[in-house]
Amino acid sequence: MSTRFRRLALIGIGLIGSSIALAARRQGLVESIAISTRRPETLEEARELGLGDVYTTDPAEAVRGADLVILCTPVGAYEAVMEAIAPALEPGAILSDVGSVKRHVVRTVTPHVPEGVHFVPGHPLAGTEHSGPSAGFPELFVKRWCVLTPEPEVDRKAVQRLVAFWSAMGSQVETMDADHHDMVLAITSHVPHLIAYNIVGTVADLEEDTQSEVIKFSASGFRDFTRIAASDPVMWRDVFLTNRDAVLEMLGRCLEDLSVLQRAVRVGDGPGLEALFTRTRAVRRSIIDAGQDSAAPDFGRPHEQAPAPQEHYVREHGGGDDA
Repeated sequence: MSTRFRRLALIGIGLIGSSIALAARRQGLVESIAISTRRPETLEEARELGLGDVYTTDPAEAVRGADLVILCTPVGAYEAVMEAIAPALEPGAILSDVGSVKRHVVRTVTPHVPEGVHFVPGHPLAGTEHSGPSAGFPELFVKRWCVLTPEPEVDRKAVQRLVAFWSAMGSQVETMDADHHDMVLAITSHVPHLIAYNIVGTVADLEEDTQSEVIKFSASGFRDFTRIAASDPVMWRDVFLTNRDAVLEMLGRCLEDLSVLQRAVRVGDGPGLEALFTRTRAVRRSIIDAGQDSAAPDFGRPHEQAPAPQEHYVREHGGGDDA
């Protein structure tokens, strides 16, 4: 079974789309790449970066002759994109996507998929807080999960070919039911983003002098929350609107647990707090053991060297091995 595609069409060219283009090209997985995006300035940026071979604002033109089409737009745009490209999709082509929500995608896209086109929804669990064509890099998917959620009737060979494609770009690939995916991602990704947006929003509503001090003295907790709160607002708006049931269920559980934690703080329940923090620390360690993060201090961020001691300070206070 060949992992090489004749023509890859990328509809949308932000962080994920550009990283796919770079990784697929580097691994020799495609003969040519067609890129389509609705904004001419974004298309021109992709052209300047040399991400593709064909550039067009017409998605139907991009997918003609493509044997692999990947939707890389926000999920809220999928229906309009499918209405545009459906008549131009090639029989036998594999159609996929990179959206963070899967059941909504299945419901939205499937009615527009022509006979003979194999729809295999996908979600690479990789990304940064940056967006746009210049944010992509070919190593983005290395040792990261990519989840595929094909419906039972989808051709198994098409699924296997897409598994091979993502594996060749460095991903660990797993298939699962779309509803299960949405519930798992609600707690591992969607709710954390919602909480981050909320905490940073609280800071935005503080008095100006307090807000400036929060920003000035940002410790690691607030600093790391602000990283994911800097993510693409359009993409995350669509995630919460299209995965609302799973998000609300998991958010409800979090709110219940938060109420318990609030009471423990209020009544001074030290043993209860310590027991909870011990359990959560074990979960964090299991994430590191699973290779999903680094145990390095500050998530592996490089630190600048300390400045050399000033001469007058050494003279007055001592220093060196004899201190």
